[in-house]
Amino acid sequence: MSGEPLLRAAVPPVEEGSAEDAWTGPAWVPTRALGRTVLLTGLLLVAGVALGRVDLVLLAAPFAIGGALALRRMPRSAPQVTIDADEEHLVEGGSVDGGLTVANPDVIRYDLVVVRTRTSPWLELEKADRPFAVTVPVDGWTGIDLPGDALRWGRHDVGPAAARVAACAGLLACRPVVTPARGVRVYPVTEPFAAVEAMPAAAGLVGNHRSRRPGEGGELAGVRPFAPGDRLRRIDWRVSLRTRDLHVAATLSDRDAEVLLLLDVLGEAGTSGGVKGTASVLDTTVRAAAAIAEHYLKRGDRVSLLEYGAAARRLRPATGRRQYLTVLEWLLDVRADVSDQAPTEHVFGAHHVSSDALVVVLTPLVDPRSADMLASLTQSGRYTVAVDTLPAGAAPPQRSPWTPLATRLWRIERDNVLGRLREHGVPVVTWAGAGSLDLVLRDVARLASAPRGR
Repeated sequence: MSGEPLLRAAVPPVEEGSAEDAWTGPAWVPTRALGRTVLLTGLLLVAGVALGRVDLVLLAAPFAIGGALALRRMPRSAPQVTIDADEEHLVEGGSVDGGLTVANPDVIRYDLVVVRTRTSPWLELEKADRPFAVTVPVDGWTGIDLPGDALRWGRHDVGPAAARVAACAGLLACRPVVTPARGVRVYPVTEPFAAVEAMPAAAGLVGNHRSRRPGEGGELAGVRPFAPGDRLRRIDWRVSLRTRDLHVAATLSDRDAEVLLLLDVLGEAGTSGGVKGTASVLDTTVRAAAAIAEHYLKRGDRVSLLEYGAAARRLRPATGRRQYLTVLEWLLDVRADVSDQAPTEHVFGAHHVSSDALVVVLTPLVDPRSADMLASLTQSGRYTVAVDTLPAGAAPPQRSPWTPLATRLWRIERDNVLGRLREHGVPVVTWAGAGSLDLVLRDVARLASAPRGR
């Protein structure tokens, strides 16, 4: 993800096959204590033999005997390190219950176990940036709690973790046993959003929006003569008694609408500070998309998502809570498109974007191709609303004395682009949470009610 800092290098990287090989047995290496013991014992023995002094030989005996006895109790099994992390749905700003479990499957006790892990910088875990020295009982385990907070949406890792054991009275130490990382999914926080205006077009079979088509619904459209197939409960007895002919109450059908959320990922701007700091373009885009999708899915509408970029990822339209969870999973993989490949234009064909769908384009308008895309959508006759996701204080880093002047000129040019888009009938509104799209949807609904030329 653009702008996301790298993981802190705290443990060696996990190589392919190393996790499975680590469980077969520890690879012991001598420590400095063993080197000093062997060196001191050898010097005393050589000096005792060369000088004919028995006291030097007797002085070396405890070191030799103690080292030999200590090396006899060498563990045969490596420690087992398990990473624990939340598997429930986490939201930005929520608490993360992470932890490490170190187990000793051997019958010989470890002298000391040093455990260290690394985590994503967007998981603010307590004491995760320092090593832990613990003792593990024989055929037992020791737990290390790592509570913290999730600062930003996305897929983050707890781990990998490495453990190193000291045994044989500190004379031997095993090579680090590395455990692969454990993934944590952090969903974006949904900003308050509620659009009270009617949808421009409702083309489904059932739903909460009043359509202009006659059918079964709760909105009265008028009274007409009885026809074969009409239900008896629809008979208007007042009009029927007055006219001496059966009349029924005609209603407008309640239809659902399709909402397409088009995410412009051609560029990233601003600095992401997580849920407690400033928001970048991707932060605003993902959080706004989650809020809009939640609102319309609760109303029974069909929601689909599409990326405007080289990858052109797409989520098919659907309804219900299952679709909302799918939308959240889909948003976790949103990344800024840093490739030079041109965005795919055929994604706006009839098979991908319905003519009756409300297209909400979340774009920072930092790439000229985004303005061309908006203009083409509007010219194709689709109901399009553009949501400006550029942060108010977004500016490039100060690299030269001309940077502020260049930024000012760029903003003036961008304002001109916004003005030209509005002149061509593309409504552009800045995302501001609840009610952001009400005025724009009202204008789009009025345009939709007017006759459409062919």
